[in-house]
Amino acid sequence: MATTTSRTSCWLFQRRQLDNISIVFAEMIATAMLMFLGCMGCVQNAVIINSNFQGSLNFGFVVLICIQCFGCVCGAHLNPAVTLAQYIYNMISLPMALAYFVAQMVGAFIGYGLLKAVLPDSAIYSSDTPNGVCITALNSTLTSWQGVTVEFLITCVLIAICCGVWDPRNAKNTDSVAVRFGLAISCLSLTAGQLTGASMNPARSFAPAVWNGAWENHWIYWVGPMAGALVSSLVYKYVFRSRENDDLENEETTLSTKRNSEADLA
Repeated sequence: MATTTSRTSCWLFQRRQLDNISIVFAEMIATAMLMFLGCMGCVQNAVIINSNFQGSLNFGFVVLICIQCFGCVCGAHLNPAVTLAQYIYNMISLPMALAYFVAQMVGAFIGYGLLKAVLPDSAIYSSDTPNGVCITALNSTLTSWQGVTVEFLITCVLIAICCGVWDPRNAKNTDSVAVRFGLAISCLSLTAGQLTGASMNPARSFAPAVWNGAWENHWIYWVGPMAGALVSSLVYKYVFRSRENDDLENEETTLSTKRNSEADLA
């Protein structure tokens, strides 16, 4: 009996580990897809015509695709700021949040590297993008602190959308999540794209900076989004999230734990 229980526990542990590996791998692929397709849609030179409107729509559609493909596997965070918010919202453990962060950074690096591998230098560097395509740069009319404030505020909006989707009261309205996030990204990019690049995502800004060595004002794209995620998720969690739903979730978790314990004893 003890041997059977031990084998079952070992199998469940191995299965859980494989599931976690699958989740992290999916997050890496999804973030690579975001960078490859999203930044390809930002190419602009003498031959390829582009605009902030086109790039904003493109990034929104790419986010839609990533969520539709991998949302059921890993949630398709694509963004360390979203992962931080989900950790604060008690939806993910700290070790898993760190694994997501690594997957996002590696995926972004791979995705942008693949873009540089398949496109000619004339597409990566041009008079319109002298430091490299998809570099998030601060508009010359803004100060650094104005830039970080813009990134902070638009990330607050993005995370508020995430928290609204995660809210248990919205559990039955998840069929159009990919469309909602895609349109939200397009809207925020249209709004702030010409001011800061509307990054809202440290991984999205980090990969092009690494590949092109463009680090001017790079701190803005870490401090703004991460601070925005922290503040927005905390406010939503403690001001807007229903306590009744939290109590129901805790009761369901307790009942589930008891059932599993009884099954193990049996």
